[in-house]
Amino acid sequence: MLLEQKVAVITGAGPGLGRTLAVMMAREGAQVVVAARSKDSLDDIAAAASGLAVRTDVASPEQVKRLARTVIERFGRVDVLVNAAFPGTHRKNVLDMDDAYLEQWRSAVEIAAYGTLLCCRYFAPHMVEAGHGSIVNLTSMSSRVGYAGRSDYAAGKAAVHLLSHCLADELGPSGVRVNCVAPGWIQSEVLVEWMRTRAAAEGVPYEEILARDTGAMALRRIATEEDVARAVIFLAGDQAAATTGATIDVNAGQQFT
Repeated sequence: MLLEQKVAVITGAGPGLGRTLAVMMAREGAQVVVAARSKDSLDDIAAAASGLAVRTDVASPEQVKRLARTVIERFGRVDVLVNAAFPGTHRKNVLDMDDAYLEQWRSAVEIAAYGTLLCCRYFAPHMVEAGHGSIVNLTSMSSRVGYAGRSDYAAGKAAVHLLSHCLADELGPSGVRVNCVAPGWIQSEVLVEWMRTRAAAEGVPYEEILARDTGAMALRRIATEEDVARAVIFLAGDQAAATTGATIDVNAGQQFT
């Protein structure tokens, strides 16, 4: 029970990794609060984790303040904050962006960077007052290396990466730790479909694309949602009491840093 008696807030808790993380943190003893803009899956995730769902747009200061008030009024404290909010985006090269997509780019980076900043701004004071706490920010392999068509994703995640370093330095004297988990590819239906699309375009079997991609990974496999969640849980818990300003890469050896 690595998170026994801890109150954990997960922002950007959508289906997939968000759900897996909420359920696994609850199994480790945490009282879980999940927050996201969309209510479609939020109640289901909260029910699966026996937790509390609070619909929140993390890019709205008023809504983040309300989320923090709700958590403190219900539980009296917050021990763990996991920031995972980032909207789904499509690959688009910068020179191909029209005015509508430029606005979508701005919004995506705002949700990732400004949204993370707001959540830290309004939850961290309660951790500082208590003299302890752990903030874990979900970044990405793309926060260090950019790829064509993913400038919004890379810029948003890179901003969170460096923000985490700044906050670790600012909050460390008060006993609050700030770290990152940087996933690479995560096994999912979306990833499989993308591989199948590439296979069809090249006229080769899906298995050939899979073997080619995993062959470039040191562990010869793709990381799972559970792999990523375990890294988050480690940083959230007391076993990482002397770890701050760090990033755990969970990419099966796809990229070394």
